[in-house]
Amino acid sequence: MIAEKIERVPPRGTLNPLLKLALELGPLVLFFLANQRAGIFTATTLFVAATVACLAIHYALVRKLPIMPLVSGVVVVVFGGLTLALQDELFIKLKPTIVNTLFGLILMGGLYFGKPLLAIVLDSMFQLTEEGWRKLTWRWAIFFFVLAALNEIVWRTQSTDFWVSFKVFGIMPLTLAFALAQTPLLMRYEAATSEDEAAR
Repeated sequence: MIAEKIERVPPRGTLNPLLKLALELGPLVLFFLANQRAGIFTATTLFVAATVACLAIHYALVRKLPIMPLVSGVVVVVFGGLTLALQDELFIKLKPTIVNTLFGLILMGGLYFGKPLLAIVLDSMFQLTEEGWRKLTWRWAIFFFVLAALNEIVWRTQSTDFWVSFKVFGIMPLTLAFALAQTPLLMRYEAATSEDEAAR
C-alpha cells in the first residue's frame, strides 16, 4: 500500500522545531516590519532576500529543502522580482493566492491518482493509515483553497497595510488553528497503525 511505503521511509535530518519555525516565519515578520517603516517595495526587497537566505541556511544545516517552503520561496522570488521591476504591488499580493492554489491542486491531484502527497508537501513525518492520509489530504487541500480565496478577498477590498497585517496576524493563526484541529484525526489513525503493528 502507498501509505505503508511512506511509513517505511527512513527519518531524514531535521532542524530543531524552533529554528525551523524561525526560518519559516522570519521573512514574513521582516516583511511586516519593513512595510510599516519603509513601504511595500522596500518590504518586498527584504522579503525576497530574507526568503533566499533562510532557504540557504536550511539547506546548509540539513542538506535538503522541504517542498512547501521551496515552492513558496520560488514564487516569492519571481513575483517579488516582478513587483520591484514593474513597481507594481499587485504581483506580491498574488503570491499567496498562487501558492495556496498550487498546493491545493497538487493535493487534489494526488487524491485523484490515489497517491497521498500530503507527507511530501508538508514535509511530514507522521505515520498514518491509507484512510488517514486520504482524509487529512482532503482537509488540507480544501484549507489551501480557502486561504487562496481569503487572500483574494482581502487584497482586493482592503488597503496594502491591512493586507500585510493579515498575512502575519490572520493567515498564520488560521493555519496553526487548523493544524491543531487535525490532532484528533492524527491520533486516531496513528493509533490504528500502532495497534496493527503490535498485533503482528
